Amino acid sequence: MRAATYHAPGDIRIEERPKPELEAPTDAIVRVTHTAICGSDLWFYRGESDREVGSPVGHEPMGIVEAVGDDVRSVQPGDRVLAPFRISCGSCEFCRKGLYTSCVNGDSWGGKNGGGQGEYVRSTHADGTLVRVPERHADDEDTLRALLPLTDVLGTGHHAAVSAGVSAGSTCVVVGDGAVGLCAVLAARRLGAERIVAVGHHEDRLAVAESFGATDTVADRGDAAIERVQELTYGGANHVVECVGASSSMNAAVSMARPGGTVGYVGVPHGVDELDLYGMFGDNVTLSGGVAPVRAYAEDLMADVLGGTIDPSPVFTHTVDLDGVPEGYRLMDDREAIKVLVKP
Repeated sequence: MRAATYHAPGDIRIEERPKPELEAPTDAIVRVTHTAICGSDLWFYRGESDREVGSPVGHEPMGIVEAVGDDVRSVQPGDRVLAPFRISCGSCEFCRKGLYTSCVNGDSWGGKNGGGQGEYVRSTHADGTLVRVPERHADDEDTLRALLPLTDVLGTGHHAAVSAGVSAGSTCVVVGDGAVGLCAVLAARRLGAERIVAVGHHEDRLAVAESFGATDTVADRGDAAIERVQELTYGGANHVVECVGASSSMNAAVSMARPGGTVGYVGVPHGVDELDLYGMFGDNVTLSGGVAPVRAYAEDLMADVLGGTIDPSPVFTHTVDLDGVPEGYRLMDDREAIKVLVKP
């Protein structure tokens, strides 16, 4: 099969790799029809995190089940499925409490499992991982485009809003205008937030945030952004969502929180060496969140997507085929695309 592989910072290649095969009775093989490039993929693309040379990349697959092991019960060949960015067994202590990303039998889409940006993947623990798309929606391209963010960014944005305690009538600040931040705006609206302040640096992305339900947008940087948010929220918000992962964004989020408020964070931490713990301590600000267990939210979010209540598909500003994946990385790295959809 063909798959995208990492070779060096800025060097993503499409190469022939062994097609994954069933190895255990709990496995399933999925032919990938839709996948995406994630903002977190840019860390290794930029050389800011390590990755093995020649390793397959990608972790947001959707496709058609081609084969299943003897013990798989939830899906069968021919089913349309989507898969969270982390493989989980569904039955261990942590899966049972909804913390699928801490699964003791967890696995990734890389290595011998194929990589999410390729033609095929193997899902170990298929019953605990794969989410079946109802047959009546299985071939509707617009619906599939709206469902693909459930593999990562929609569930991650939702986790941020939940971690921040957003509920009906809340005032919420969302820091970050990438795909996760935009989905967090959508999630905050879904949870009933009355005011949503979206903070970012790109006017076109903030326009998407407004279409998703943001009542206010802030395009200022640094202290000016903090001051503007505090002005808009009369001294800070009780619920702040952090979707970047840098020191500056984390500390800005803490500064935007009202005393006694909560910061829900899902941005993958990179270079967060100086977190304002004293400021959090002094104002009794709670920090809650982490890597999003998107499998826990998949069914509820899918119901709303299929019902037309939410549509995260505008985060996909570009679509490429497998050969276009290297260009897709460039587009996202240069901020010319919010998120790139890939159709192998």
